[in-house]
Amino acid sequence: MAEMAELTVSLSFLLGIVVFSEVARRTVLYLVPNRNWTIYALELIYSFQLCACTHELKLLAEVGGLEPRIALTLTFLISVVHGLSFRGAICNPIGALERVYLGTLTRRGALTRISCQLIAAVAARRVMPHAWALALSDLHEQHSLTGFKCTNSPVNAPLLQAAAVELGCAFVMHTAVFNVEKVEEKYRVPAISAVITTLVYTGGHVTGAVFNPALAFSIQFPCPGNSFAEYSFVYWIGPILGSSCCFPTHLTGMTGSLLLFDKVIPAISGKSTIPKHLNSNGLETKKMK
Repeated sequence: MAEMAELTVSLSFLLGIVVFSEVARRTVLYLVPNRNWTIYALELIYSFQLCACTHELKLLAEVGGLEPRIALTLTFLISVVHGLSFRGAICNPIGALERVYLGTLTRRGALTRISCQLIAAVAARRVMPHAWALALSDLHEQHSLTGFKCTNSPVNAPLLQAAAVELGCAFVMHTAVFNVEKVEEKYRVPAISAVITTLVYTGGHVTGAVFNPALAFSIQFPCPGNSFAEYSFVYWIGPILGSSCCFPTHLTGMTGSLLLFDKVIPAISGKSTIPKHLNSNGLETKKMK
């Protein structure tokens, strides 16, 4: 189990990442407000926040031996923080693809956002070792012995089973997002965070339960044990198939959830179930301040 001092350092790291991201957001909005490309800068900032925080959480769980109940509590809390801070950012390539389908984002805009997400994923992967190199805790110093690299594959099942786990997680997650408008607004972020935590608890031992291609590219792809193509199948193809049934059948995941809530249920009830005013986190889109 991670010592209390190590946990305190990691919590300070997480807080520092969030504060840095918020300062960067405010700086961008102050220096270049109302520019067309400002939203892409925010996409970079918050995708970096997501990936960097997850790197530290993964280190705590895998190297620090953090107790599962504490790890899940931290997962819930940091998910709440992300949900409250991601103003206008998508931070997930699947969310960008969904917006294209729903007609709220152009293909060019989606491609640019996905590019920002992947750039931020690589940046977080490169920056975190420099932060760990400060050796502010025994955990970080211990991690330096491996060159700040993971030593085992995060895929702990046959590839088809692992991809099915990511597919299922993505389907459940996006189904929850489509239905979160039924929850009172002040409870929406905790509700989505609870779903994320439940999915991590359920599928984390198999794949890490990432269900975000950009995040997986940052934290899982550098790990040994599987090829790039195998990781792509599990962490990219799986979630896309799992969050998509409104696209042609070869994109079943985004398809499954979207088809169910955009085609099947409306055909029965005569009402659209996908709220156009919600962002990819299931929260009402607010003006940037």
